[in-house]
Amino acid sequence: MRVLGSTVLVFEWLIIALGVPVAINTAGVPARGAWIFLGVTTVLIVLAIGTITRPVGVALGWAVQVCILMAGLVVPLLAVLGLLFGALYFTAIRLARRVDEAKAAHTAAPEAPGPGGVGDTGPVGDGA
Repeated sequence: MRVLGSTVLVFEWLIIALGVPVAINTAGVPARGAWIFLGVTTVLIVLAIGTITRPVGVALGWAVQVCILMAGLVVPLLAVLGLLFGALYFTAIRLARRVDEAKAAHTAAPEAPGPGGVGDTGPVGDGA
């Protein structure tokens, strides 16, 4: 879960960080508010990445998604990006949970005997 969820959050932060100057210059967003928004989302993303393997980390990741969607009320393009990254985050968390469950099932299952059966010691040599 760590890799997929963290990757989505890092790329989301990059897009937001690059979008702040654009929002200030084209959408008329006050600079102070835009930078505060970036700071808050940065803290949320860092905390989410640090705790992504626990339920609180996943919840923080969802809080980031909600923040981006709410910012879409001011800058409509952020709503589109929020929906896109929300879908990516949902997919990443869902797939990561499936992988974690498969790994847990694999490690919990006892190893089956090899093709030679119980006590297989490998290929039979020439006896020399």
